[in-house]
Parts: sequence; structure tokens; C-alpha cells
Amino acid sequence: MAVDLRPPGLAPRPSLGLLIGLVVSSVLAALVLAVMLISGGPLGWGLAMLLALAPLPVLLAAVLCLDRLEPEPRLHLGFAFAWGAGVAVVLAIVFTLAGEAVVAGLGYGEGVADDVGTVILAPVIEEALKGAALLMLLRRRREIDGLTDGVIYASMAGLGFAAVENVGYYLSSYDEGGLGGAVETFVLRGLISPLGHPVYTSLIGIGVAAAVVHRRYWAIPLGYLGAVALHAMWNGSASTGSLALFGLAYLVIMTVLVVLIVVTVRERRLLVARMADVLPRYQATGLVSPQDAGMLSTLKARRHARRWARSAGLGRAMSDYQQAATELTMLHVRAERERMDLALFAAERDALLHVMAATRRW
Repeated sequence: MAVDLRPPGLAPRPSLGLLIGLVVSSVLAALVLAVMLISGGPLGWGLAMLLALAPLPVLLAAVLCLDRLEPEPRLHLGFAFAWGAGVAVVLAIVFTLAGEAVVAGLGYGEGVADDVGTVILAPVIEEALKGAALLMLLRRRREIDGLTDGVIYASMAGLGFAAVENVGYYLSSYDEGGLGGAVETFVLRGLISPLGHPVYTSLIGIGVAAAVVHRRYWAIPLGYLGAVALHAMWNGSASTGSLALFGLAYLVIMTVLVVLIVVTVRERRLLVARMADVLPRYQATGLVSPQDAGMLSTLKARRHARRWARSAGLGRAMSDYQQAATELTMLHVRAERERMDLALFAAERDALLHVMAATRRW
């Protein structure tokens, strides 16, 4: 049985606001999908849903792979995904259509209004709405411990938004071009650029995380502007039909994706290396031997330890021990950063040491 790494006495109660947001967002996402079903018919809607959901497990697994060292609460991850799929989608539709109507009403014509909506309004509105999920999580500061957390939450919001948006695109393509049209759109959105929305919004996530961890609040608007610029570049290249512009936009987005991966991997390595400084302080407790400290202080050694533990029937115990030790290190980092109350620090530290004592069986 897995050991609870957040004992009841210390675990924060689920936020009522987050629970309400999760429910409201899920209901709105269901309503949008229901409207698509009614308007597009069961055959087209079923195909669109299949195409939209097909790559989602792989994309979610790729994002959550970054979250293995110090997993985020499932409620928070679920909220971010549902917010993107529900509230963000609905409000984006309303605000974008309203903006296009204003542009058309000024006498610029429907074609210009569509282009403005695609290249300007959609990036500005959609990134603000997806990023709002990060700002709401900003209130629960202890759950954002680094840039990786910002990327993870932003990616979840982006994946939720893209999943529902793609149903609409595939359904529209099916109505216009049948099965061939839907598959053609799937190749573009589901295979060539499935990480577009997560990458755009991850820049906002980086900004929010920088504000929490380093008090660099200017990073939030900067991240938002970066997200809008990337989004607008992609939409603009697709609107022009220019293969050269499309290729340039794709190259830029892929470069940003690589940078995000490098940032998260580097941050994870730095955290693991920090354990070599923190954990030896607890050798006197008997819970961290020199061998344990060495095992925990590199990613390669941690993997070898888990492999050995599984062969000895201690896989779950080793995973829980490693996670508790990671949380203990992060507790020290957070205490240094925030000047945490000593009594609270001691309570959380002792709870984590209790977990380590209960799981260390070697």
C-alpha cells in the first residue's frame, strides 16, 4: 500500500474554489461537445471525437513524464485541464465572435474580420483565458515550486483547450470535405502540431512560476506576450498558405519546445543535486545512510535503486521513500526562499521523516 506523503494533519483541504471551477469547467466542456453533436450529427461528431482523443493519451503521458520527480496534486492538474477544455473554450468563442462582429461592423467586411479573429483576436483572447488557470493556481503558491510546475500546469490547460477545439475543427472539415478533409486536418493538428497550445501557454506558466519562485512578477506579462506572439505567428502562417512562413513558424515553435524541455530537465537535475547537500544532515536519524544520500543525488542512481527495489519486492517502498526525500529537500528550499515559520517547517519535516521511516526497509 502506498504511503500517504501528505498526512491528514498536514494535507491542505481541497480548495472549494478549485472544486467549483473543476465542475463548472467540465459542465461547459460537455455542453460545447453536446452542441457540436447536435449541429454536426453523430457520424461526423464520433469521427471528430475519435481523432481528437487519439493522440491525447500520448500527449498527457509526455507532459506528466516531467512531473514524476515531485508529482503535482491530481485535483490541480484536473482543474487546469478542465479549465482549458471548458471555461477557456466557451469564453474564447464568445469573445472572438464578438470581436469579429465589431470589426465587420466597422465596414471592413467578413473576410477581414475572419483574418483579424484568427491572427489577432484568437491568440490574445485564448492565451489570456488559458493563462487564467495559472493565475488562479498562483494563490496556492506551495504547489508551484519551480519552472517545471508552471510548464506542467500550462500544458494541461493547453491540452484541454486543444482537445475540445480540435473536435470542432475536425467536425467542420468533415462537413466540408468528408472523411478525407477530416483526416487532412488531423494530420496538421493532431500529428504535425499537437503541442501548439501547450507550448504557447507554457510561456505563461514559466512567467507565473518565476513570479512565485523568484518574485519576478514582470515575467507574467512577458510570458503572456511571448505566448500571444507564438500563437499569432502560427495562425498567421496558416492563414497565408505560404509554405515558407509555415515552415519558419514551425521551426520557431519547435525551438521553443526544445528550450522548455532543456529548462525542465536542468531544473530537475539541480533539484536532485541539491539533495546531496540537504539529506546528509539527517544521517543521525538513521533514515539516510551515506549510501542512501548517494542513491538519491543523481537521476541515474535513483533509477538503478528503483530497479533493484522492484527485483526485491520493494518497488513501492522505494518510490515512496525517494518521493518523501525529494519533498524534504524541496521543503528546505521553500523554507530558505520564503522564511517559513519554524513550527510549520518542523511539522512538515517530521511528517516526511515519518514516511521515510515507514518505507525504508533495506
